[in-house]
This record gives sequence, structure tokens and C-alpha cells, in this order.
Amino acid sequence: MGGLSFRSLTFMLFIAFLVWSSSIDTCDARRGKHWRQSRSVSASLYKKKAKNHGSGHHHNNGGKSKSKSKVPSPKARPPPPPGPKEGIPPSPPKKGNDNGPSTILDVLDYGAKGDGKTDDTKAFQAAWAAACKVEASTIIVPSEYVFLVGPISFSGPYCQPNIVFQLDGTIIAPTSSKAWGSGLFQWLEFTKLKGITVKGNGIIDGRGSVWWQDSPFEDPIDDETKLIVPLNNTVEENPPSPLSSSLGGKMPGIKPTALRFYGSFNVTVTGITIQNSPQCHLKFDSCMGVSVYNMSVSSPGDSPNTDGIHLQNSRDVLIRSVNLACGDDCVSIQTGCTNIYVHNVNCGPGHGISIGGLGKDYTKACVSNITVRDIIMHNTMNGVRIKTWQGGSGSVQGILFSNIQVSEVQIPIVIDQYYCDKSTCKNQTSAVALSGITYEKIRGTYTVQPVHLACSDSLPCREVTLTAIELRPLQEHYHLYDPFCWQSFGELNAPTVPPIDCLQIGKSSSKRPQTDPDSC
Repeated sequence: MGGLSFRSLTFMLFIAFLVWSSSIDTCDARRGKHWRQSRSVSASLYKKKAKNHGSGHHHNNGGKSKSKSKVPSPKARPPPPPGPKEGIPPSPPKKGNDNGPSTILDVLDYGAKGDGKTDDTKAFQAAWAAACKVEASTIIVPSEYVFLVGPISFSGPYCQPNIVFQLDGTIIAPTSSKAWGSGLFQWLEFTKLKGITVKGNGIIDGRGSVWWQDSPFEDPIDDETKLIVPLNNTVEENPPSPLSSSLGGKMPGIKPTALRFYGSFNVTVTGITIQNSPQCHLKFDSCMGVSVYNMSVSSPGDSPNTDGIHLQNSRDVLIRSVNLACGDDCVSIQTGCTNIYVHNVNCGPGHGISIGGLGKDYTKACVSNITVRDIIMHNTMNGVRIKTWQGGSGSVQGILFSNIQVSEVQIPIVIDQYYCDKSTCKNQTSAVALSGITYEKIRGTYTVQPVHLACSDSLPCREVTLTAIELRPLQEHYHLYDPFCWQSFGELNAPTVPPIDCLQIGKSSSKRPQTDPDSC
């Protein structure tokens, strides 16, 4: 019994030893397998992240395969230019939409250098080609960089909607005549897009002085300058040249607009500064649903034809809270515009806020439902103005100018239906019909003439209303003139300063039709 017990005990101990050894191997095997798998997964994820980083940015492809994105591969990012702040400038936060986060496309990742010397046009084109394919994508033009960009069109109509152009750096125009060929009508253009936004804290610099010096006297000069006679009865035949530059050779005769939007819907421009454009700074042509706010235009007061914001054939436009300093109209409203609302604008230097000129070369002009209010103007040629050429047709109606504060403005209130950009113009019988024009709360100081209403002989101005007009002279270097009215009919709702006795109260007694037969 004892021996049997010993053998049994020995066998049981041997079995226990085998079980114990098997348990140690199994744990070691599992531990080894676990760590090997962990390293494999980590490497796989690392490769996937590296691939995603190299292929662009955060794409919203709706869960489809990454290989179907069709977004061009970006190039290596250059180091930031030397400056007080080193390192890659931070990108703005990603903007989401109802469908998820937007695609972020940095022009640096598409080969842009941002050194102010290298031509970055192709990099901007590549970034746009990528953004065009993705709805609600965002192109980043980062701060602390200066990008030299030639003429470029960010074009639709096959682009996805709601693209954002985030401008935080500086874009400068070339000053070599070779970059412009025989001349172009625009430098940076966005065309045939739905939901395009240009925003940020950046600068668009047209470096226009090289254009201004070449032909400073060839551009038409506002007709109202004929009224501005110095006190010594002498007029400079050759006014002082605008700012000059030695940046390039003789430039083409066609001067480009700095930033133009054409044929687009739901356009927003905010935050940016546009400066020193060769010609007009910001233009909207054939657009619907435009919002411009919290942005600035800056160019010298003697820079020729550098309108601040130019509207043509556009409707449903809101311009608010902007600072406009330029060499021509702060805001220019041309034919085909309706439902325009402009308010809280600082204007000066410049030529004021103008509707027209309209009807040039016997054309038909249609403008309606325009409101301009809460404006501050300082040191401008005109205040609020309507100007038309003789021989035109069409109509301007439903215009309100309200709460305009003027300071050292040459002629604060102007209607000029004899507008002419030549030394002499032949009288014409046809004209653009003007009616329903209200001026209220126009106050401040003038240096030449408070009111100048020169309306057509054949189509007198109708329903011109003047309310709460207080304009006082500020003698400077020019002769002062009394209010002038010609063929202007309407009403004075309160005494004016100075008295505007020349306005004919009531309706025109002319037997001619009071509306243009070819009206809009």
C-alpha cells in the first residue's frame, strides 16, 4: 500500500509539473503574440496616417475610398519666411457644415513659396483645382507670407458650391509688363460660382503706381471738375501726376481690376484689405446675392479711376461697415442694378458715392431701388451723385440718400444729366429718366457748391424730395457757388440751409412724356 501510494504520489507530481509548464508556455505565447500584433497594427496605422498626410488634407468623401478623391497631391511645404515669428503660421479652425468637416487646402502644400519673389500662380491654380471638386472646401492663404500671383481666374460653373477663400497673407500683383501681355480687364477673378466667400485678415495689393504713372491723363475726368474754379481764376492744365513707381516698364493701356466677381450667386467678401489697384478695386458684374462688410479699400486720392466698389448688372447687394479711400467713386452703381443697400460707410478721399454714368453711347440704362444711408464722407469731390450721358435711355427710380455726414466735400448733392468725359459734348434730346429721388439729413461742410441739380431738358427730373438739408460753406481754394437747379421738380419738406429756392415745387408743366417710352 505504501509503495503504491508513493508511485501514485510521484505520478501525480509529474502530471502537476507538466500542467504547470504548459501554463507558462501558453502565457508566454499569448504575450508574445499580443505584442507582435500590437506592433503590426501600430505600423499599419502609421503607414496609413503617413499616406493620408501626404495625399492632401481632411477630405469629406462621404465614406468612399480615398483613392477616389481625385485631389492632386500637394508638394512639400516651404519654411516660413524670416521674421519676428518663426515656425509654420497656424491655420484657422476647420469650418464644418451639415455634411461634416470641410476640406482644407493650403496653397503652401501645392508649391507656393510665399517669398514675394517667386511666381506662385500655378500653386494657386492647383489648390483651386482641388477645392473645386469638394463642396464647402477652404483654400488657405496663410499669414506671414507674401505671394506673387499673376492674372488668374478661379472659374466655375462646374465647381462645387460654398467654397471659402481664406486670405490671411498678402497677395501682390506683378509689375512687369510681360506678365500682362496687351492688357487685361481683371487680375484676380471669381466667375460663375455658387456660394463663394473671400474672407480673412489679408491684403490684396495691386501695386498700381506703375500703371498710374504711364497714362495719368488719358482717363476721363469727372465733369464736375469744370465747376471747381480756383480763387485766382487759373486752372492747372496739367494736374500733378499720381504717385509714380520704378518697379517696371511701360504697362499696357488696359488697366485691370484687382478683384472681380462675375456671374456668381451668394457672394461674400469680408475682413480683407484691397489696396493700390491699377484701376477699380472690387467689382461685381452680373451677380445676385452679394454681401460686403468689414473690409477696406486703400489707394491715393490722385490715383486715376480707382473706384472702391463697382456694381454692374447685379441685384440684392448689401454693402456695410466698410472703409473706402480711393481716387474715384467710393461706390459706383451702374446699369442693371436693383435692390442695392449701402450703409455705414466711411468714404474719402474719393469722388463720393455715384449712380452712373449711365446711357453712354446711346445705351439703355436701368437702375432702381437703391438705398444709401449712414455715410461719413471727408475730403471727397462729390457727396451723393447721379450722373448720366445725353442720348441714353431707360430710367433711374426709387433712390434714397439718407443721413449723409459730409466734411470738406466739394459738391455734396449732385444730379448731372449732362455728364461728359470730353472737352465738349453735343446736346441730345433723349435721356435717362430720373424720378423718385429723396435726399434727407444731408449735413456738413462744402467747399464749392452745396447742391447742383442739372436735369434733362427733354425729360426733367421728377419727384425730387429734399428734407433736413444743412450744408455750410468752408472757404478753401475755390470760388463758392449758390445752389443750382435746372429742370428739377419736387418738394422741400422743411427749410434747408442754405435755402434751395431753385427747386421747382410740384410736377413738370412740360407736355413731353414724363417717362421714357423705352423705360425699364
